Amino acid sequence: QVQLVESGGGLVQPGGSLRLSCTASGIIFSRYIMGWYRQAPGKQRELVAIITPAGSKNYAESAKGRFSASRDNAKNTMYLQMNSLKPEDTAVYYCHAKQAGWADGYWGQGTQVTVSS
Repeated sequence: QVQLVESGGGLVQPGGSLRLSCTASGIIFSRYIMGWYRQAPGKQRELVAIITPAGSKNYAESAKGRFSASRDNAKNTMYLQMNSLKPEDTAVYYCHAKQAGWADGYWGQGTQVTVSS
């Protein structure tokens, strides 16, 4: 059974930082393209960052320069370091895992990030 479990969300003031984690089980983690997505109230889910098995990364424009994705294949875990957070970063952040060529993959349950003073 595949599980993706996010953690690290919470309430933070504008300009603050958070580090999200996504731990996977039931998959050969090192073979998967891992992604962070987010969904704000009333908006569609959007890509934040992806990281390939080889470690190549792509970021949404809104995340460039502020967020950094990484992965530790030995721990089956992906991270998202978020700095200089803004109120517009408030959303539920989801972890996603898929293999190359798949139309879709697996989703975590999400973790809430709220940026507010």
